[in-house]
Amino acid sequence: MFLCTEFRGECACLLSGWSRECGRRVDAECPGAVPCCGPGPWYKLLLALGAKPMNAAKWSFVLCASVSAAVCLCIYISSGKLRRPVPQAWPLHPAECGDYPDELCAALFQGKAAAVGLGARCEQLSRAEARDPGPLNCSRLLAAHSYITEPLSQEEADFPLAYILTVHKDLDTLLWLFRAIYAPQNIYCIHVDNKSSAEFRRRLQELASCFRNVFLASRSETVVYGGFSRLQADINCMQELAGSPLRWQYVINLCGQDYPLKTNRELVRFLKSQRRSRNITPGVPQPEHMKPRTAHVHREHLAPGQSYVIQTSAKKAGGVPHGLKLYFGSAYYVLTRGFVDFVLQDVRARDLLQWSRDTYSPDEHYWVTLNRIADAPGADPDAGWEGNVKLVKWLDQTKVAHDGCKGHYVRNICVYGLGDLEWLVQKDFLFANKFEVKNHPLVAQCLERWLRPRALSHSEVPIQQEWYIKKNKCFFDIEGNNCSIPLK
Repeated sequence: MFLCTEFRGECACLLSGWSRECGRRVDAECPGAVPCCGPGPWYKLLLALGAKPMNAAKWSFVLCASVSAAVCLCIYISSGKLRRPVPQAWPLHPAECGDYPDELCAALFQGKAAAVGLGARCEQLSRAEARDPGPLNCSRLLAAHSYITEPLSQEEADFPLAYILTVHKDLDTLLWLFRAIYAPQNIYCIHVDNKSSAEFRRRLQELASCFRNVFLASRSETVVYGGFSRLQADINCMQELAGSPLRWQYVINLCGQDYPLKTNRELVRFLKSQRRSRNITPGVPQPEHMKPRTAHVHREHLAPGQSYVIQTSAKKAGGVPHGLKLYFGSAYYVLTRGFVDFVLQDVRARDLLQWSRDTYSPDEHYWVTLNRIADAPGADPDAGWEGNVKLVKWLDQTKVAHDGCKGHYVRNICVYGLGDLEWLVQKDFLFANKFEVKNHPLVAQCLERWLRPRALSHSEVPIQQEWYIKKNKCFFDIEGNNCSIPLK
């Protein structure tokens, strides 16, 4: 039966024996339990999370108790002792936020309002994971972070992918992304911005040392947002990937705040069946309002603590090399190995790269323009915005393509919050951007618990226990939740 008990200072309806909510059995160890006087907030949450309501007999009992309580209330009011209640916040203990992650995530993916409210309160209790300043222990890293260490199918082993990761900060979010996309048959080039701290670079070098198929780009750029340096960073990694003996099929570029919405096998099958050796570079002919980006000379400005691109009054001399028609599109792509060789060797590609050095955000015209050249390997001259490479909530697309950001905006891009989870998992995209593990840790945990079981469910090899996301892994590294695993 539902019982009403004093739960950390608040009367709440609980299921008899529902140990996750009370922290112990209600009927056996919750002293002072009395018949429930009505549905309280925890009872409402239980219903929102899928608990079954009481049957008719139990409601009859509650009704009788309610009538009795009403009589008592009338007597109490008449005595003049009724006092105005003081509103109190719903109390939470830190340990409760890591006790039942899968149920809460399931409710968040269904868009349950009660789950969003509870999750938001739990996220307020989150604190950053403590880092050991000593050297990384690779064996503990692999086990503790559930890295998959064998190809899950022959199909994936025969279709290796290459990744370019351009990063400069937020190690927690990067590590969360990396363990989601990592597969031993793939290869990974990490470009670390020259502006990054020495500690950040050291940690990534240690990470790369734990894997034979991961390396840091040997040449690093000081990346300026909207500048040529961002494009050059990708080129640097491409040059090294092109020299790899691994016969990877496609290269995918990501930033450190992305996350996959498909498993490695789903991605491979998509590329084999849908693309059939074609590149993905979403974009359209350069719109009129974008033409100043390539009509004026732009300069990167670097100063301590700040960097940006300046548009000068000078006009660019000459036209686009080889009479190429400029396109405007995404800076993110999926490219065949043959196209990468074309980028690095073809005179048209090399000349366009040189011409783009003083333009604004050249990575948003370079890839899409080259992919419209009919004789380029894997070219798709008639393509438009299709491709669904990366799912983004842009501020100017509110009420057009989405219902608003439930997290917060950075440079007009949504950093996803708990209320965005339902929307994210309904979209048929390869990746999504943007995430911040420190600000929205529950978003990260839920997506990880959503993606990994799907990857393992199609495995053709025996699944190692270490590949599962730990069942006892708490949402947050909160004192009272003893779930952290040292990496030394």
